[in-house]
Amino acid sequence: MPQERVSVRKIREMLRLHYGEKLSNRQVGTSVGKSPSVVHDCLARFKASGLAWPLDAALNDAALERRLYPPSVARIAGAPTPPDFACVHKELSRKHMTLALLWREYRDALGEAGYQYSRFCELYREWAKPLGAVLRRTHKAGDKAFVDWSGDGVEIVDRETGEVREAPLFVAALGASGYAFAKAAPSRESEHWIRLHCEMLEHFGGVTAAVVPDNEKTGVTSPCRYDPDLNPVYAAWAEHYDTTVLPARAGKPRDKAVVENAVLNVQRWILARLRNHTFFTLEQANAEIARLLIEYNGRKLQKLDATRCDLFEELDKPVLKPLPARRFEHFGWSTPKLPIHYHVVADERYYSAPYTLIGKHVEVRTSGSTVEIFHDGRRVAAHARSYGKRWDWHTLPEHRPPSHRAYLEWTPERFVRWASKAGPKAAELVERILAAHGHPERGYNACLGVMRLGKQYGEARLEAACDRAVSMRSPSYKTVQSILKSGADHLPPPMRDRQQSLALPRHENIRGPEYYR
Repeated sequence: MPQERVSVRKIREMLRLHYGEKLSNRQVGTSVGKSPSVVHDCLARFKASGLAWPLDAALNDAALERRLYPPSVARIAGAPTPPDFACVHKELSRKHMTLALLWREYRDALGEAGYQYSRFCELYREWAKPLGAVLRRTHKAGDKAFVDWSGDGVEIVDRETGEVREAPLFVAALGASGYAFAKAAPSRESEHWIRLHCEMLEHFGGVTAAVVPDNEKTGVTSPCRYDPDLNPVYAAWAEHYDTTVLPARAGKPRDKAVVENAVLNVQRWILARLRNHTFFTLEQANAEIARLLIEYNGRKLQKLDATRCDLFEELDKPVLKPLPARRFEHFGWSTPKLPIHYHVVADERYYSAPYTLIGKHVEVRTSGSTVEIFHDGRRVAAHARSYGKRWDWHTLPEHRPPSHRAYLEWTPERFVRWASKAGPKAAELVERILAAHGHPERGYNACLGVMRLGKQYGEARLEAACDRAVSMRSPSYKTVQSILKSGADHLPPPMRDRQQSLALPRHENIRGPEYYR
């Protein structure tokens, strides 16, 4: 490893002590904190440079350094061949690549003419230092609110079972003042994500120009560096509060360094202080978090004679946009294809849409009070949200096809009235068909069949066929159809009292009904 270059300031001190004070190399080294060999090397360089003591006042530090350490015109014969560090840096971005492997390949190519591993790594780190420069951002007052979930949450204990679950902790901070908001939630689901955003703005007392989240699925459906797709609910929330959502780049935590720092501080100054507390409800935990959050925002900053609360009142609060008149109402969102029964599923219940959209994609928006259905950005249906029986059907009449509306207008009384036009026996047969099923609608098709037979054979023949079918105790569509096809309706009517005609004669050897009582 080459000897460390001595600063020009110390070289000037060495020259003064040696030539002006006539001290030895050991004494000079003790005075400037360098070894005698380093002092000897610097004095030798001074003699070789052709300069004389005392130094010319016009000779500045840069010129003196160039005279003592002149740049080499060509590589010294036998010195190691330097690697292409730009290529090394590019190769390190590949999967599973390490500096050790790249150094081995470098040595295999050059043999003994290459640097040793330690010097190779040192030179690469020196070369790469400028690449790690971080942009120091200055945030405008009221401009951005940064939001994120904390990696650690709050433990909630079930009183009955003793089961411990971790409630996630939501953290937000303003860019200019660092004023923070923190609250635990039951889960990271969209409903709680949106509710905490609303409470965050209410805590701040106004709306920032933009909100910067991570790429959570509850907020960003398709992360993209240039054009990320927001969750429709999150986008509607931003529209309601007249703000903008600017998701941080995936894998770039420095894009939201403000909230990353706030998360770290909240974990240290709030969660760590609650480590010995046992919470049985989320409300208990949030009450303690709110108390400690006031202390955190009221604590003086190390480099400023002010608190986050002071900076908030001075910088952010005066320029925040006012809150809307009402809080945003969370809603569910889905994009199903309308099935053949023209009903969509929302919260385990069926809601109708116009039948003309069957087979097309619609957007279903479910809020606390309504279920709205959209197509091509236009609302095509609206229902009052039901909290009754699950998997129940909610249908608006205008959404049905004309044939379905006509079918639903059928009633048992309507079928009987129609059949009575052909005759009393036809009406009696229809009544018996409807009564034969547990639900009258199950007999509608059979009644329709009887109606069509009347159009085909005439009402007179239908009445006669129904009379014969009722007499045969077989009131069904198939019986009437068979009678009409065979022409049996033209035959004399059957015997009316079959029981009387088939009654057995009384005889002393025949036991009567009294015997079986």
